[in-house]
Amino acid sequence: MARISRLTTTLRLTTAIAAGLIAAPLAAQTTDEPVVDETAAVETADARNDGDIVVTARRRAENLQDVPLSVSAFSGDALAEQGAVDITNLQQQTPNLTLQIARGSNSTLIAFIRGIGQQDPVWGFEPGVGLYIDDVYVARPQGAVLDIFDVERVEVLRGPQGTLYGRNTIGGAIKYVTKRLGNDFSGQVRASYGSYDQTDLIGQVAVPIADWVSVGGAFAIYKRDGFGKNLTSGAEHYNKDVMAGRLSLELTPSDALFIRIAADKTDDESNPRHGYRLLGNGTAIGAPLDSVYDTRAGIGDENNVETSGISGTIEYEATDAVTLKSITAFRKGHTETLIDFDGMPGPVLDIPSFYKDKQFTQEFQALYESDAVQGVVGLYYLDNSASGAFDTVIGNANLTTLTSGDVDTKSWAVFGDVSVQLNEQFSVSLGGRYSRDKREGTVFRADYLGIRSPLFGNASAVQFRTRTDYTNARTDSQFTPRVSLRYEPNEDLMIYASYNKGYKSGGFDPRGDAIFTPNTINGYAPETVDAYEVGLKGAFADRRLFLNLAGFYSDYQDQQITTQFLFGTTVVSSVENAGSSRIYGLELEGRIIPHDDLQVTFAIGYTNAKFKEFLSLGTDLVVRDVADQRLFQNTPAWNGNVTLHYTKDLGSAGRIAFTPALSFRSDYSLFEVANPVLDQDAYEIVDASLVWTSDNDRFQLGLHGRNLFDKQYRVGGYNFPGALLGNSIIGFYGPPRTFTLSAGVKF
Repeated sequence: MARISRLTTTLRLTTAIAAGLIAAPLAAQTTDEPVVDETAAVETADARNDGDIVVTARRRAENLQDVPLSVSAFSGDALAEQGAVDITNLQQQTPNLTLQIARGSNSTLIAFIRGIGQQDPVWGFEPGVGLYIDDVYVARPQGAVLDIFDVERVEVLRGPQGTLYGRNTIGGAIKYVTKRLGNDFSGQVRASYGSYDQTDLIGQVAVPIADWVSVGGAFAIYKRDGFGKNLTSGAEHYNKDVMAGRLSLELTPSDALFIRIAADKTDDESNPRHGYRLLGNGTAIGAPLDSVYDTRAGIGDENNVETSGISGTIEYEATDAVTLKSITAFRKGHTETLIDFDGMPGPVLDIPSFYKDKQFTQEFQALYESDAVQGVVGLYYLDNSASGAFDTVIGNANLTTLTSGDVDTKSWAVFGDVSVQLNEQFSVSLGGRYSRDKREGTVFRADYLGIRSPLFGNASAVQFRTRTDYTNARTDSQFTPRVSLRYEPNEDLMIYASYNKGYKSGGFDPRGDAIFTPNTINGYAPETVDAYEVGLKGAFADRRLFLNLAGFYSDYQDQQITTQFLFGTTVVSSVENAGSSRIYGLELEGRIIPHDDLQVTFAIGYTNAKFKEFLSLGTDLVVRDVADQRLFQNTPAWNGNVTLHYTKDLGSAGRIAFTPALSFRSDYSLFEVANPVLDQDAYEIVDASLVWTSDNDRFQLGLHGRNLFDKQYRVGGYNFPGALLGNSIIGFYGPPRTFTLSAGVKF
């Protein structure tokens, strides 16, 4: 069963590549205007000879150059054509975006936009960048590294989205929109084989049962050996073993009514990633490791991540101007994993753990659209429960600290947004959202003599101290307004200015140590950001050049920052509203069409982020302002990319497309404290794809090379220095050079 799911994923990827050859890459701005029918069947971007990119995301054809917000959108077809496997590849094409697989896992997501995000995946924390699957908010990062299959498009909304999306979108939002079935029979199958014995299979089918009923399904199987080895156990390291599938039912009993019921499931049995010791990876435990993908971790190689969900969407066009919409969804996830923080055979610093979560969401929308006015009002409700437990095993002291607990969240919001066209040149948008979050947290933390606690298999371990044991609740609320102005001096130029307020709710530190930090039982407060943006979008040179430029400034308050350090024989955790900061920067996205067969897309992002206040708990348990000693994590000052898309028509022999791409990132810190051993220097990545498609679009062959110059770059790490913890400074790395050959057929 698992192998069948993995094959499905590969087929979907190939299908996406075929479609991407028909339509040029969709890399453009989308809208923050309120009437966005996100789950509607969006017309894939039509990059005509004049360079226009047209979508119907608001249920009408619209040039993306006209919408006033910094959003990059990519069709699934274009991503697949470039050889993208999952959504983390968006980092290489989107300015000021960090999107990575979290340390120690294969499918946990880390996301930062313009310096704002969250990299800690423990159950008590929530991301600062919201992830949405077909308009359904995904509360937890586990299993959120979504593969590119059965996807219509992916959108990256930069800056806080506090009005329309609301919950925990203080940095921005990523929207993953799957394909609708339609009323015609269709299907695709694709297989891929590549480096490290990569074997993928992806398939999808849509079957009309009646004129108004269609059913469909998609499956994906991703199978790949590891980039390295665990030299202690002999297991693959950095391998991939994923199965995924979706089923959907679509009903259109009338022209005014659309109903969709969809279910999905992903099973990731890839081995855990234990990382690479950056100091002392050999010497006392054998010869130094030759590859950064190798490890000598001794904790084991068992890992499983399961996520699933079911959703129902109803859209009813009550009148020509009014559409009513309901989105109901339930999702759940379960993770069991072993992470070796020290990368050595013995249990120097080992973390066995498990996480569980489930969520129910309900959203109602009423959308209005006329020639001069577009608007939406809505209600949103979320009921989420997340829990987990882990041992912190310090083998050199024969001690284990068990941490366990749960957090229940009930959140509701009322929101509205309206845009008014004042005249042919000016329009204004006003919006607001009132959110109320109630969170109840339970935290238990205790010390045991022995290696592992009874919960993780050591029945003889003796509990000798309780560090934390409490249940508490807090309620937070916030109003987040939005205003934007748009001016169009002519049909090819648009200038805009906007203000948005972002908000992320407070909570309880699941690792909180009540002995050293007694105030942990009170939790931490929400964080907010006031974001200002100005920009322009224009078409020049007889519509052969398109430029989108944005400048932004953010005032970030009450940032929630985690501090961890060794105190005696205990790793102390503290989550504080550390202070405030200011962030400003620029983003430039462009597209050049020098010839009908050639397009060049490019982007440059700049972010200048600085703490104004950073209150931190030191190793002497005294809180001090250390703003001048702290950096923003996962936020390079500069990043950018350039992609060429050349297509040659071969007549009856089909057509061929060549897509080389270059991306770069300047140096960045993995944590708020600079660490020359751990932090990443500037690097560049070069990719290229060559794809042939038959003249009837039925058959396709592709060759994809990624990271062609085999650059080594860190995407995560652990920083636990000191002899007791084995001087565990650990790095996790992005993929090495790979080649993949794919073949697909449509039927």
